[in-house]
Amino acid sequence: MNETDLAFTPALKQAQLIRRREVSPVELVELYLERIQRLDSQLGSYFTVMSELALAEAKAKTEQLAQSANASELPPFFGVPISIKDLNAVAGVRCTYGTPALMDNIATYDEGVVARIKQTGFIILGKTATSELGSFPYTEPIGFPAARNPWNLNYTPGGSSGGAAAAVAAGLCPIAQGSDGGGSIRTPAACCGLVGIKPARGRVSHAPVGDRISGLGTSGPLARTVADAAALLDVMSGYITGDPYWLPAPDLSFLAAATSDPVTPLRIAYSTTIPPLGEAAPVCQQAVLETVKLLEGMGHLVEPNCPDFSDLIEPFTKVWQAGVAAAGIPSEVLSPVNRWIVEQVPSAGEYLQAVSLMQIIARRIVAFFDNFDVLVLPVLMHPPLQIGQWADLSPEETFQKIVGWIAPSPPFNATGQPAIALPTNFDSTTNLPVGVQLVGRPAAEATLIALASQIEAAKPWSHYRPEFAF
Repeated sequence: MNETDLAFTPALKQAQLIRRREVSPVELVELYLERIQRLDSQLGSYFTVMSELALAEAKAKTEQLAQSANASELPPFFGVPISIKDLNAVAGVRCTYGTPALMDNIATYDEGVVARIKQTGFIILGKTATSELGSFPYTEPIGFPAARNPWNLNYTPGGSSGGAAAAVAAGLCPIAQGSDGGGSIRTPAACCGLVGIKPARGRVSHAPVGDRISGLGTSGPLARTVADAAALLDVMSGYITGDPYWLPAPDLSFLAAATSDPVTPLRIAYSTTIPPLGEAAPVCQQAVLETVKLLEGMGHLVEPNCPDFSDLIEPFTKVWQAGVAAAGIPSEVLSPVNRWIVEQVPSAGEYLQAVSLMQIIARRIVAFFDNFDVLVLPVLMHPPLQIGQWADLSPEETFQKIVGWIAPSPPFNATGQPAIALPTNFDSTTNLPVGVQLVGRPAAEATLIALASQIEAAKPWSHYRPEFAF
């Protein structure tokens, strides 16, 4: 296997290669560090590369592997590299949250999701680029290089987990942790041709920190295959003492769900229209319609239908704006758009009213799934932006553009339902990937993962690689 093929080998397969002693943790870490050094100056996918720490960890694990009599007893992802988004703390490593004001902020603890990733044997390569405070669906924070899409460097990889997606898509790590408070995993997955899972609310802990945005946000995986994403979700999942909401463990692992067929036929709704914003762009519609045709051919029961999200935009916006202000960063050091958002922050009473209204509307959306198992939607209303495309707009205009682009994703942060973004097509104009979104019933990630695996088997994607990667 040549080095490029190894860099694009799924994380689960890499774990097997290490167990069989066909490759060592040192060899994998050195491979990715060399690729980061060679390619990331153009890509901007990492804020911090943990070269010394990663190599030291890889050497220790390689020695442990050599001394191990039974490699099957090692943790499941022993020696496999991974990246962590720079909104999540890794002890002893800089955590900037995408703002120069925190350029010297060294984390003193591991977040719960990071601790679990370490416990299962992963080696952290570095902290990936995010938009400022994770606020935007593109990754161009002031004071940092813009993250770029490896399929076409003139375009964004999405955001706010844009660096994570760009790194996986370009072969600068095999798998990545991201987070999603309004589409921040699904948007980059769609832009970069990856699988991205937003888990159900309560599946992944926020420990030891609190949740500032009323349950909208969660960590989740970005990967090139459904099985890799499912396996990383298994790693991330689980209650940690004191969590404000949580889910029981699934009956079977999510990785097991990725290798089993869903109960057929599923009742599947779909739409290419997002009320009240209208029809998605033709290339985004095409992805949905082709996926629906594929699902129908598999025997699923498919019909056009969609909840009405019209009333959700205003309360969701208020809660989101309050989350930006709650970061506690002085407004004068923020970008103009975030500064404007902070100026719009509602009073405490208005915030609580918005939360209550959002929850009422969420109940209505979830009730839609009494009649359907899955909803298929676009991830985005139109293809990815060029780098800096909205730079000359006013903050208010930019915010409205953002709402109009990512509209299919935030409703399911409000409801807490699981959703998965899957690559399906290419846009022939830009050579950028196009994806669809599968939304499931509350806590039904296993159904989505099984269905996504069915689609992946019928329409394989992971063998595609951007030219930039070579």
